[in-house]
Amino acid sequence: MRAVRVHELTGPSALRVDDDVPEPTAGAGQVVIDVKAAGVNFPDVLLSRGMYQFKPTPPFSPGGEAAGIVSAIGSGVTSVAVGDRVATTLLYGAFAERIVAPELAVVKLPEAVSFEIGAATLLTYATTYHALHDRAALQPGETLLVLGAAGGVGIAAVELGVLMGARVIAAASTDDKLAFCKRHGATDVINYTTEDLKDRLKALTGGNGVDVVYDPVGGSLAEAALRGTAWKGRYLVVGFASGDIPRIPLNLVLLKGCQIVGVFWGSFAMRDPAANRAHAERIFRWVAEGKLHPAIDAVLPFDKAAEALGRLDTRKVMGKLVLTP
Repeated sequence: MRAVRVHELTGPSALRVDDDVPEPTAGAGQVVIDVKAAGVNFPDVLLSRGMYQFKPTPPFSPGGEAAGIVSAIGSGVTSVAVGDRVATTLLYGAFAERIVAPELAVVKLPEAVSFEIGAATLLTYATTYHALHDRAALQPGETLLVLGAAGGVGIAAVELGVLMGARVIAAASTDDKLAFCKRHGATDVINYTTEDLKDRLKALTGGNGVDVVYDPVGGSLAEAALRGTAWKGRYLVVGFASGDIPRIPLNLVLLKGCQIVGVFWGSFAMRDPAANRAHAERIFRWVAEGKLHPAIDAVLPFDKAAEALGRLDTRKVMGKLVLTP
């Protein structure tokens, strides 16, 4: 079968399509899926450089999410059957024509949801719902600041924040990206290239600060965002897309009585797969009902995988990129 694989840990440009990759088979409790679409996410860029939390040995296929049709099931599998439309998340390996996944990581795809949307939804929205629901306990009427708001997890946070009843302040680097965030429900926007983040947060909240910060960016924005957090606020550490892990002055946490909360969705999904699956089913129900609108920037063939990861690496994507075999 064909699969996009990393042979050297030198970044997106080193990806290539191999035509003779062995096909997977279903063991006990496993499901084989014929992939129709695979989502592209920032961890795929990190994997191509050997910089992610998990470091597979080359050659390997990146890709943490896919949608397709069940072609085989292993013994003991009862929740899906051959022919079902499904979506799944993996640590890596989704950029292939056929993949194998554990049953608990596979969720049925509603008929109203396309394979492309199915492949563009789970990782970003499941990460974000875990962050906002499980880790921050976001409440209706609270104020949520989303950094990197036009990216994959960022726009998911904007949409889920609005759906959960929060006032959402979207922060991004260009006016085009901020307009994109407004179209997805953001109440207010901040261009952190041209505006002072802390001062704008103070002005927008009447000096009170925001209740929850959703930060997949890290770097120089982190301290300013923390300074703009309200009393008893929650600062969600989602990732470090900027490439820099910030050093936080802990006196700010003391003075604000706030919390810095880690969000490691991958570990949560492995430790509590039943809860993660329930989250996934709820998310797809909201998509099918038109309450969430996952944004796809472009759908590209496997042959353009290097280009896709390169675009993501250089922040030239609004929403998600999807690859198809």
